[in-house]
Amino acid sequence: MAFKKCENFCYVGKWDNLLYSRAFWVSKSIIAWNVDVVDGSCYLYASKVAALSVTDDGIQGHDVEIKLEEDCSGLPQNVIEKFPHIRDYRAFKVSPALDVKKLLKCQLAVAAFNSHGKCSNATGLQMPGILDELFSYDGPLGALYSGESVSLYLWAPTAQAVHVHIYKDPVGGGPLEIIPLEETNGVWSTKGPKSWEGCYYVYEVSVYHPSTLQIEKCYANDPYARGLSSDGRRTLFVNLDTNGLKPEGWDELADKKPDIDSFSDISIYELHIRDFSANDNTVYPDFRGGYLAFTLEDSAGVLHLKKLSNAGITHVHLLPTFQFAGVDDEKENWKHVDFKIMEKLSPDSDEQQMQITAIQNDDAYNWGYNPVLWGVPKGSYASDPNGPCRIIEFRKMIQALNHIGLCVVLDVVYNHLHASGPVDKDSVLDKIVPGYYLRRNTDGFIENSTCVNNTASEHYMVERLIVDDLLSWAMNYKVDGFRFDLMGHIMKHTMVKAKDALCSLTTERDGVDGSRIYLNEVFYGEVPTPWRYGEGWDFGEVAKNGRGINASQFNICGTGIGSFNDRIRDAMLGGSPFGHPLQQGFITGLLLEPNGHDHDCFKADTALNCILFINCWVMSFGNLRFGGKRYPSIYIAAAGLFMKIQLVGMAANLRDFVLTDCEGNERKGSEVFMYGGTPVAYALCPTETDLLSVILRSVKISCKLPLSKGNRLPVLYGQGEGSKSDLSRETWGLDTDAKYCTAWINWNGQLVNYVSAHDNETLFDIISLKTPVEISVEERCRINHFATSVIALSQGIPFFHAGDEMLRSKSLDRDSYNSGDWFNRLDFTYNSNNWGVGLPPKEKNEKNWSLIQPRLADPSFKPQRSHILAAAENFMNLLRIRYSSPLFRLRTANAIQERVRFHNTGPSWVPGIIVMSIEDGNEGVPGLSQLDRNFSYVVVIFNACPTEASFVSPTLRGKTLQLHPIQVKSTDDVVKNSSYQPSSGCFTVPARTTSVFVEPRGYICDD
Repeated sequence: MAFKKCENFCYVGKWDNLLYSRAFWVSKSIIAWNVDVVDGSCYLYASKVAALSVTDDGIQGHDVEIKLEEDCSGLPQNVIEKFPHIRDYRAFKVSPALDVKKLLKCQLAVAAFNSHGKCSNATGLQMPGILDELFSYDGPLGALYSGESVSLYLWAPTAQAVHVHIYKDPVGGGPLEIIPLEETNGVWSTKGPKSWEGCYYVYEVSVYHPSTLQIEKCYANDPYARGLSSDGRRTLFVNLDTNGLKPEGWDELADKKPDIDSFSDISIYELHIRDFSANDNTVYPDFRGGYLAFTLEDSAGVLHLKKLSNAGITHVHLLPTFQFAGVDDEKENWKHVDFKIMEKLSPDSDEQQMQITAIQNDDAYNWGYNPVLWGVPKGSYASDPNGPCRIIEFRKMIQALNHIGLCVVLDVVYNHLHASGPVDKDSVLDKIVPGYYLRRNTDGFIENSTCVNNTASEHYMVERLIVDDLLSWAMNYKVDGFRFDLMGHIMKHTMVKAKDALCSLTTERDGVDGSRIYLNEVFYGEVPTPWRYGEGWDFGEVAKNGRGINASQFNICGTGIGSFNDRIRDAMLGGSPFGHPLQQGFITGLLLEPNGHDHDCFKADTALNCILFINCWVMSFGNLRFGGKRYPSIYIAAAGLFMKIQLVGMAANLRDFVLTDCEGNERKGSEVFMYGGTPVAYALCPTETDLLSVILRSVKISCKLPLSKGNRLPVLYGQGEGSKSDLSRETWGLDTDAKYCTAWINWNGQLVNYVSAHDNETLFDIISLKTPVEISVEERCRINHFATSVIALSQGIPFFHAGDEMLRSKSLDRDSYNSGDWFNRLDFTYNSNNWGVGLPPKEKNEKNWSLIQPRLADPSFKPQRSHILAAAENFMNLLRIRYSSPLFRLRTANAIQERVRFHNTGPSWVPGIIVMSIEDGNEGVPGLSQLDRNFSYVVVIFNACPTEASFVSPTLRGKTLQLHPIQVKSTDDVVKNSSYQPSSGCFTVPARTTSVFVEPRGYICDD
C-alpha cells in the first residue's frame, strides 16, 4: 500500500483518512463534496462514540448509514455566496426526515463507492453551514446576574454533555461542586445562587474533536468570560455593573469625554502599556509596566502625554490589552536580566541580545498579538491578576487618560487565536465547538495565513462573539475606538454590523453614547458613528473575496471604517520591510544623497524594485543629470514616483482627487490602477484614510516605453497574486518590430504598514540605516522631524508611533515583539533614545548584523539629550500648526478636491520638493466657504533635499504669505531662514525642512 504524510504528520493510506474533512454539510438538506460518483453511490455515516474507520469495504464502526442522492442542479446560490471557495462542488441531498441535530453530535463521514460497490473515497465533514442554519442564536450567553441568582449560558450544539466546575479559589483545590447543564436547541444552561459571585468556574465539554477523531473531555473557560484567574484557566464570576468595581465618577465619564468635533480632528499616538512605564523611575515600582502608571499626575510619562494632548494628540492607541499568551500573569514567575551589567557592555555587542533571548518567553514582555480571550483585560498589567483587580485598574486607566484630554483606542485581534485543539491550556473556542470558530481549508485543516489559527467571522456565532465583545469594551470600559489587526481577514458584514451595533448605544440605556465615540455630527452623509480602523490587507484564503466579501481596503470603502496602508512609509523611507534595508526613498536620500547601495541592480525580490526598473525605462536608458551631478536614471525615476505616491496620500487617498501626472495629464484616483487592475485610491472621505496618518496610495503613470528587439522587462511580483509575470514582448502582446508600448507604471508595495508603527524598525532606526553613513546625527534628527512633518500636515488622520517624537531607537531591531524591556525602552526624561544597546536579537536581525554593527559602534550615530529635546519640541510645534487651522483637517472629499493643490507636478517637476497649497474662502464672497477665521491661504513646502532649495510658482505670485507664527517663535533656527518673495512667487526653504506659509486675513502686502 502506498503511503503519504498528511499535515498532522499521521501516515494515511491510498484513501482519504478521516483526519481530512473535505466534504461540507452546508445546509440541512445539502452536503457539498468535490467528488464524482458517476454510476456509483454516496453515503453519510455517523458514530456517537467516534468509532468510524476506513477499510477496503468502506466505513466501519457506524451507528447510522444514510444514502445521499446527487442534486444535478448543483449548489444553490445562497450556499455559493456563503461558501464561495466550494462553488464548484457537487451537491448531495440529505433526506428531510433525518434527525440532523442528533447526528451533529457524532463523528461524521461520507464515503463514495464505485459501480462495483468498492469504496473509492472517504472523508470527514466540515459543519459550520449546517450549524449556522439550525443553531444561530441571539439570546443570552455567558454569566448573567440577577438579584438572587447567577445564570450560565453556553452555545455548544455539537457537545454531548456539558458540566460546570465551581471553585472557591483562583488556583488549586478541588471544585466546590460539579453541575450538569441542560441543553435547549444547542444552548446549555444552568442557574446557581448569588453566592457564586467572586468564585471561579470551568466548563467540562464532552465533544467530538476532528483533530483527534475522538470524543474528548475538554476543560475550557467561558468564551464570554469577563474575568479570569491568574493562570487564565478559570473564569471569574464577576458582575461588571457592581458599584464596587467602578472608580469614583465612572458612571459620569461618558459625559466628560474629550470633545472631538469630527473624525478629521483626530490624531493618534500608538503606545504599548508596558513600554509606557516599565523603565520610568518617576513611577511607583508597583505601578511600573501596568495600568495604574497612567493614573499618576506627575510622572515623566504622564507629563509627556499631557504635552502631547495640549499640542493636539487626541487618541492613545493601546497595543493589545486583552488576555494574551506569552506573558505569565504572576509577576513572581517573571525572569529578569541585570540592566546595570547590560549597560556596561559595548553598544555593538551580541551579549545583550543573548541574555534577552535566553529569557524572552519567561519575562514580562510581549506585544500581545496572541489572543486567548478577547473580552478580559490582561492580568500581567494589573497589580493583582486574581479577582476583579484588573477590571478596576483598567477602568482607572481609561478614566485617567480621558481626564487629560486623551481618548482611548484598543487594538483588537479578532483574526486569529493563539491556540487550538482539545488539550492546549490556551485553547478555548476550539474546545467548545471544535471545527466551527476557526477557518479551515478545503482539506479540513486550520488556516494559518494571519499567523496561526485564523478565525472565521463568516460564521454567524463567530461574528456574534466579535460584535458582543466590542459592545462589552465600549459599554463596560467606555473605550473610544477600535483598531482591527488584519481587518482584511474579517468579513465586511461583520465590520458593518459591529459599526451599527456601536452606533446604537445610548447613554440612557447603555451608559455610553455610541454616536460620540470619536464623532459628534452627521458626517459625509452618514449618521454619527463610533470610529474604527484596521489593517485592510487582502491576502491568504480570504483574498479576492475567497470566503465572502472581506473587509479589505477596497471593500470597506464607503462604510466609514478606516483602513491601513503601507504606501507612504515605503515611498518616504524607500524599499519595503521585505526588501534590502539600504533601499532609499523620498526622505532618506534617493537621488538626492545616495548611500552607496546599488539601486540599479535588480533581483525582482520586491515589487518596488521592478517598478523602479520600469520607471527607469520611462525616463531614459542612460544616466541623467540633476543638480550638476550624473545619476543613474533609476534614481530619478524612483524619486519622481515616490513624490507622486506621496501627493495622492497627502490628499487623503481620495479616489476622486485629481492629480497631474508626469506627462501633465489629470487623473482621478479611481482611474489609477495597480498591477492586476486594482484601483490605487479607494477612500470616499478623508477619515477612511487613517492611521498612517496619511494613508498613501500610488499614482499610475502613463508613458511610452522604448523597446529594442529582444528587450524584456523584469519579472514583476503582484501583491497578493501568489504568482509572477514575465513582462516580455509576448506578455505585452507586442509585435516583434514594435518600437514603443504604453506602460502603466504602478506602486504596489508589500503588505506591511505605514511611516512608523510598532512593526519593523523605528523611524529613527530606519533613517539611520538608509541614509549615508557619513552624514551627521544632526542631519538624521532633522530627517526624523521631516518625516513626521509629512504625516502631521497631510489631509487624513495622522498616526504616530510612541517615541517618534523623541528619536526612539530599538537598537535597529526590526521586530521587537518579544525583545523585552531592554530593546523597547522609552525614556520620557529625554536622557536617552535607546540607541546602541547592543546588536538586536539574532532571530529577526542576524542577516543585517553586518550593516547594523558598524553603525551601533560609531558613537557619532547616537543622539544627545539636546537632540531629543529639540525633536520633541519640534514635534509639538507640528501638532500645534495642524490644529492652528481647520484647513489641515478638511472634513469631506469635496473640500479636499476644491481646496488642496500640488504645484510641483507635471513634466517639469523638481525632485525632492513637495509644494502643497490649501485655499480658504471669504465670508460673504461667492465661491469657497470660509473655514478659517485667521488664515485665508496656506502653502506648505516640503524640502527633502540635503541643500537649501528654491521653488518658483507663478500661481502663488503676489500672495501675502508669511512664515507660520509658530515656526517664527520656535526654537528651530533653521526653519526661520525660510522665505517667500511675493513679486516672483519664489519660495526658499532650508535643507530637510518643512516650511509653512500662511496668509493672515486682513494683511496688506507692501510689495
